[in-house]
Amino acid sequence: MKEIKSAKKTHILKKILIKICRLFGYELIDQSSFEFPVSNKNYSEQISIPGKKSITLGLGETKITRKVNSLNIIIKTCTSVQLVSQNKKRIFEKEKSEYTFRTIKSLFKSSNELRKIYKDINIEFTIIDIGSTKSDLDKMLSIANLESSNIKTKLISVKEDNAIIKPNTINKNNQKIQNNMASTMLTIQESFNYVKNCNDLIYFVEDDYIHKLNALTEMVIAFEKFSSILNEDVFLLPTDYPYLYKKAENSIILIGDKYHWRSVDESLLTFMTSKKIVEKYFDELMDMSTNESEPFEKNLHKIYKKQRCFSPIPSLSIHCSNINSVFGISPNIDVVKLWNDNEI
Repeated sequence: MKEIKSAKKTHILKKILIKICRLFGYELIDQSSFEFPVSNKNYSEQISIPGKKSITLGLGETKITRKVNSLNIIIKTCTSVQLVSQNKKRIFEKEKSEYTFRTIKSLFKSSNELRKIYKDINIEFTIIDIGSTKSDLDKMLSIANLESSNIKTKLISVKEDNAIIKPNTINKNNQKIQNNMASTMLTIQESFNYVKNCNDLIYFVEDDYIHKLNALTEMVIAFEKFSSILNEDVFLLPTDYPYLYKKAENSIILIGDKYHWRSVDESLLTFMTSKKIVEKYFDELMDMSTNESEPFEKNLHKIYKKQRCFSPIPSLSIHCSNINSVFGISPNIDVVKLWNDNEI
C-alpha cells in the first residue's frame, strides 16, 4: 500500500514538474526510456525548436539567437557544357542536362522536407542560366512545378551581350581564359548581383550537386545553431569533399542536428551563407566573376580565413564530378542510391 501511495505521489510531482518546465520553456529527459515528457517526444524525433533552441542529447540546450526567416536558393545552370575546365567525364557518364535535372529535383524535395520543420520559412528558387536549350529550360521549370508548386521559382537567362561587366579575357596568370569559363563567370556575376533581391539566408548551388532529402533541414538548423554559438554568421557547404582526408590540418568540430560539422578553408562555389555576409565581402566575391584566379575560388578561400566555413560529416550531397577529383565523390555515402532516388 505504501508503495502504491509513493508511486502516485511521484507521478503527481512529475506532472507538476512537467507543467512548470513547459511554463518556463525547459525540457526534461527520462533516461530510462529516452523520452522527453515536456514535448511528449522520444529521442528519435525532432526535439529542437527551430528559431528558438537546439537540443542535443548529452550536450543539452543551445539558445538560438540567430533565427532564419527566409531561404533563397540560387542555382547556376548550363546544360551545354559538360565540365567547365576539364575534358574528363563525370560519374555515371551521362549528358550534362541529366545532372542539372536531378540537382533541381533533389533541391525541391529537400525544400519540401525543410518546410515540415520550418513551417513559416519563405523559400524562393532562382535559376540563373547561360547556354541551355529551350527544351532543357522548360524541363527545369517543369520539374520545379511538379516537385513543389508553392515555391516561387524564377528563371533568369544570361546573355553575354547584356553583361554589365564582362570577364577579363586574360587571367591573373597572364593566360587567356577559356570561353566556357567566361560564360560561367557571367552566371556568377548575375548570382551575386541577385543578392539585392534576397532577404536572409542564401544558398548558391552549382548544377551538379544532388542533395539528400534532409540536406536543407540539417543546413538551416546548423546555420542557426553555429551562428548563435559563434555570435556571427557562417558559411556552410553541403559536401564532405575527399580533399579533406588528404590534408593533416586541425579542424573545429561542431554538432548540428543529426550531423557533425568541421571547419574548412577551401570549397567550390556551392555554399550557404547570409545576405549580410555576401554584402560584407561583395567586392571580393564579384572579383571572381571578372578575374580568373588559380585556383578559381582563391578569393573565397581568403574569406574563409576571416569568416568560418563548415562542411558536414558525412556528406549531405554528392558532387557529380570526375571520380578521381579531390572535390568529387564523398566517402561513406551511397552515391548510386542518391542518384537513383532523383531520377527524372
